Amino acid sequence: MEKSLKNVIVVSLGFLLLFTAYGGLQSLQSSLNQEEGLGVTALSVLYGALILSSMFLPPMLIKKFGCKWTIVVSMCCYIAFSLGNFYPSWYTLIPTSMILGLGGAPLWSAKCTYLTISGNEYARRAGKIGRNVVNQYFGIFFLLFQSSGVWGNLISSLIFAQSPTQGINPEEQLKYCGASDCPTTTNVSTNSTQRPPQDLVYTLLGVYTGSGVLAVLLVAIFLDPINDNPPEKTGEKKKDSFWGTFLETFQQLKDKRQCLLIPLTMYSGFEQGFLSGDYTKSYVTCALGIQYVGYVMICFAATNSICSMLFGKLSQYTGRIALFLLGAVINLSCIIALLLWKPHPDMFAVFFIFPALWGMADAIWQTQTNALYGVLFEARKEAAFANYRLWESLGFVIAFGYSTFLCVSVKLYVVLAVLLVSMVTYGTVEYLESKNPSDKLAASERSDRTDTPEKQTYL
Repeated sequence: MEKSLKNVIVVSLGFLLLFTAYGGLQSLQSSLNQEEGLGVTALSVLYGALILSSMFLPPMLIKKFGCKWTIVVSMCCYIAFSLGNFYPSWYTLIPTSMILGLGGAPLWSAKCTYLTISGNEYARRAGKIGRNVVNQYFGIFFLLFQSSGVWGNLISSLIFAQSPTQGINPEEQLKYCGASDCPTTTNVSTNSTQRPPQDLVYTLLGVYTGSGVLAVLLVAIFLDPINDNPPEKTGEKKKDSFWGTFLETFQQLKDKRQCLLIPLTMYSGFEQGFLSGDYTKSYVTCALGIQYVGYVMICFAATNSICSMLFGKLSQYTGRIALFLLGAVINLSCIIALLLWKPHPDMFAVFFIFPALWGMADAIWQTQTNALYGVLFEARKEAAFANYRLWESLGFVIAFGYSTFLCVSVKLYVVLAVLLVSMVTYGTVEYLESKNPSDKLAASERSDRTDTPEKQTYL
């Protein structure tokens, strides 16, 4: 257990350091690189590249290099994005955004595969239930990982506090805040914030780049390699052709359960995109000022981190269905309240209550959906987690795509609709799982993989 737990902690700390940098940079793109919409365009390119990467790269890289070195190489892609921000232009930021996007899907797929294999291997040795150990491992991971939002926003807040920007919004502007915020209204809710002094920007980017380099060194030196391929007959390995690996992500869609999980996976992108893109702008910045955005996101990240560990442990007692229902109820309540609430500076505490609740729900979506993929698709982990990144990224792209065209109220209704659809399709998956448990299916598929690849069973 000690070695297995050590590896989980190494992976988690590596992601914590890496996403302390990336998370902070992502939230600052629209303000640091606002000329001609460069920052927003870079994020769109990033997630578009992430979708393309999800389609074919993860299975190929993981089978070629293994989980550990796929994580290391992919982390270097994130460092390239930090370097591109030192001299942001269309010729530096767009290419480095593409590099990050291409590395994003292999990074997350390799991480999820590593944790799933580690959890199942320890469970077999200790005589425990595999899904419970996997849930605990994902809980530990997200406890540390989600705290990256705290440190990333805190670092930027402390550095930029040396040159604060202030903006007090007039009463007549407040009527355009919240769900009433529309692109068609003549509204100055974005608070004309000036770019911080260049020396402070360089200081921040230096800290973020150093954090990314430490993440790479930590994983490369201290993470133990893991056997991420099941035993195969000597003559069978040659049959694993290039195109077979290339198309493995799409072949995963032959599984009915994978198709039914698409709305739930996309919802993760929708709800995260709304909080980071729309809530911060149309509620916090509009009513309080941009100087409070970092602190609001710290509240979200801290709650998310604590609840990730809590729910990862709690799932073995309550089961995943109860937690998914809890997450749906929390988000549903928040969406209805955000549609009705008129944000005002006098209700200062409320601005932090919503991200706290949203973080609690997001902890459920992240830990339980990742663990669900690991349990349902144990025999096809790489392709399954590649699909996870693909559909979540598509949710981000759609959310960013309509962000500048729709009113906030309409965006809330879209998020609500996706939530309801995802709960229906998720319920169907649980029904199918009760009829044909994945434990038996995985055993059958492992047996088939040692026979002929063509005999793999897809529901």
